[in-house]
Amino acid sequence: MLVLPLLVIAPALRAQTTQAYTGPTTQSYGKVDQSDLDMTSCDFEKDANAEILFDKCSVYLSTDALVVERHIRVKIFNEKGKNQASIKIEYYGGNHYEYLDGVQAETINSDNGKMVITKVDKKQMFTQSVDRERTVLSFAFPDVKPGSIVEYKYAINSPSLGDFPDWYFQNDIPTRYSEISNAVPSEVYYKNLVMVTLPYVKNTDGVKSMANIQSLPDEPFMNSSRDNAQRILYELKSISIPGYNQGFSDTWNKVGEEVCDDDYFGGQFNKKLNGEDVIVNKAKSIASQREKIAYVFDEVKNQMKWNDLNRWYTSDGTQDAWNKKSGNSTEINLIVCHLLQKSGVQALPMMVSTRNNGRANPAYPSKYQFNKTVTYIPVDSTNFYVLDATDKYNVFNETPADLLNSFGFWIDKDNKKYDLVFLQKPAPVRQLVLVNAEIKPDGKMTGTAQINSFSYNRLDAVEKYKTDGEKKFIDYLQDGNNDLQISNVKFENMEVDTLPLTQNMDFNLALSGSDENYIYVNTNLFTGMRTNPFLSEQRFTDIDFKYRDNFSINGVYKLPAGFKTDALPKSASMTMPDNSIAFKRLVAEQDGSIVVRYVLDYRKSIYFKENYPELHEFFKKMMEMLNEQIVLKKA
Repeated sequence: MLVLPLLVIAPALRAQTTQAYTGPTTQSYGKVDQSDLDMTSCDFEKDANAEILFDKCSVYLSTDALVVERHIRVKIFNEKGKNQASIKIEYYGGNHYEYLDGVQAETINSDNGKMVITKVDKKQMFTQSVDRERTVLSFAFPDVKPGSIVEYKYAINSPSLGDFPDWYFQNDIPTRYSEISNAVPSEVYYKNLVMVTLPYVKNTDGVKSMANIQSLPDEPFMNSSRDNAQRILYELKSISIPGYNQGFSDTWNKVGEEVCDDDYFGGQFNKKLNGEDVIVNKAKSIASQREKIAYVFDEVKNQMKWNDLNRWYTSDGTQDAWNKKSGNSTEINLIVCHLLQKSGVQALPMMVSTRNNGRANPAYPSKYQFNKTVTYIPVDSTNFYVLDATDKYNVFNETPADLLNSFGFWIDKDNKKYDLVFLQKPAPVRQLVLVNAEIKPDGKMTGTAQINSFSYNRLDAVEKYKTDGEKKFIDYLQDGNNDLQISNVKFENMEVDTLPLTQNMDFNLALSGSDENYIYVNTNLFTGMRTNPFLSEQRFTDIDFKYRDNFSINGVYKLPAGFKTDALPKSASMTMPDNSIAFKRLVAEQDGSIVVRYVLDYRKSIYFKENYPELHEFFKKMMEMLNEQIVLKKA
């Protein structure tokens, strides 16, 4: 599909220009201008709760380590901005691989024009092991209030030249100045993947910096901030000095070989599990391949509890996780893979990246792009299963929606084969709504509705109902329409994965604005589209719907005695300029009823922010068509 190269190429826009900038940059630790203390708002983002005054990173070599020094200063504007005063610094501290050095932190306040500095007590800094590899240092700044400045600095020392940090100029709050400097000798070559559209303030081989960077907003249908922020990714490609030349994981084959040699990943593939023969023998007795896969998947999903950690590697190993009946995502899914292989299914481990972690970039061969392992089962040249047993609502025959529109990296250790697969849902995901109602002369409506949900729409509805309960599920069906009362909700096929979920219900609706002479009917019911998610005139992030939706809403509305149609919306259709979304409305009066049909068909699932104006205009017109009322007049 054309979307594959676009996913890689479109974000990688290099900023070729520099911005004429004479504003503030960085300062020494503890040196603060009074003007910054007196600031009450961000100059270029007035409603910000806090602002990063500067974020500076310096990378260089010491005698025995790659050193990453970081100095961050933040201005707090109001009470909401105080959440910036809680800090977590994560590093690879397992087995003392990396170590943290030179940590300092302080709060700076102004008292009648006098600067007051309160240092963070080292005794109030807490170090905790996250897992086998990761460690986090946590602390909170004291005496923080609106107007405070907080700053901290630290250094991470790594024995590996491959640990050059990726740099994100853009954050969830605005940044006045951001800089990364690289003083590593040129004999150590890093490939830069530049995802930048804004101009630089400095743009040299050694220094990249930006200024006045607006925060990255949380927008509807956006992927992770990591996919949308202004950023540069660094990948170690080679070391070339007299008498020594070495290339690194610059191909996916090298990545595959590397992870297969890791004791906590490839070393876990064939570990025998206590009591596994019971499951394996039962699975072998099942003739159908689909039923065999479903059986093993459900056994692990029901027996194992996910500890909410996503890692590409195991923490305790598959054997310990199986014995404890609890583990991280890779431990659980390697167990699924192992049991399927023992049962005669061609199953392989696949490294993936979840939606929050960001899309895996095929141009950037690195195991660190991934944060999870799942089970991959190739069926034929075009079909496959992707199994994730960490979520009890996942099913074996649907790739988890959280992994869609990204790449998975499958690993065949025995045959030394490794490759990337783009994970997507090519077929549209259907939702069919049937409404049968009667309009009363007193301006009320009563009727029944049936919602048939397929694929991911089915999975979402089942999880929402079982997680939130019936009351909240009914609130969700009302979709903000307080005049709509729903009762007698009944489900069919709740426990049958292969059939659509059918939801039947009764409803009553008070038709607002109606009086004794006129009745106004809005037939936008049970669509889930009462509000427009794209109201903003601007868009800062790409739009990812995850999959193609196909909605069909059919309604029959019996006219009340003594009333006739005064205004009836016209049948009409519209499409996006590139035909990627189509909407159709059919309205007709027949046999004393009004028949209405809406069809909305998404033909692709990803839109770049550059195409937002067309999407914004389409949704504006579509919402107007959805909410255009039928007007009945007393005869």
